[in-house]
Amino acid sequence: MRNILLTLSYDGTDFCGWQRQDFADNGKSVRTVQGEIEKVLEKIHKCPVALTGSGRTDSGVHAHAQAANFFSPVDSIPVKSYIPAMNSLLPHDIRINDAREVDEGFSSRFSATSRTYRYFIDTSLSPFANEMRYVWPVYRKPDIDVLNSMCSCLKGETDCSTFAAAGDMSQSKFRYIDDAHFYYEDERTLVFEITANAFLWKMVRSLTGTLIAFEKKGADKKYFEDALKSCDRKKAGPTAPPEGLFLWEVKFDGIRRHV
Repeated sequence: MRNILLTLSYDGTDFCGWQRQDFADNGKSVRTVQGEIEKVLEKIHKCPVALTGSGRTDSGVHAHAQAANFFSPVDSIPVKSYIPAMNSLLPHDIRINDAREVDEGFSSRFSATSRTYRYFIDTSLSPFANEMRYVWPVYRKPDIDVLNSMCSCLKGETDCSTFAAAGDMSQSKFRYIDDAHFYYEDERTLVFEITANAFLWKMVRSLTGTLIAFEKKGADKKYFEDALKSCDRKKAGPTAPPEGLFLWEVKFDGIRRHV
């Protein structure tokens, strides 16, 4: 059997997240990205095929380059042929953008060394209607210098308990953050980009909402640092909505750190 790694993108608006949920709606399945792709893989292979993702995005969260792998029981299909074959069967809000064969021991989840998320914020007074599914409109221009000053606290091995959602089942709340910063993509779009070995449930949205809220009320780096070190969820700000969040990139060639 061949181990196939897919790179895929999706519009998460109409999905109940990445992870397959067969009994979530009173014993019935709900629409998920993993579930839709596994349906297509079963059609192609004439048997059930399990798909493993690099991470689980929540309801409404998008992906620019999610990574997922599966073991193909058919050796006759050229690897690159999976791209058009799957796209012809998938709904339009999921696209397979690349496919390649990887080692048998490779796992898109456990072999990943870093994951990058980008959160898009519209700072104009009048957002465009066609962009509302993919941005968080805040109707003002936050001070990027203040935001990046607070972000400087988010480097290296970090206890992220303050930004863990209630119900997060992670055994450890420590994550290794490689980088976190804000930049303006254009005059109206502010982007928060963060790269880490892994993330807690809703952590990026909690961080984004907290940073924007703290900056709005005039807080400084010390205020944010105290909230971070408190490990108290009550010290965090509001959680940003899912619309602006994208899983942007997954890498496999860095240093493997704890999960």
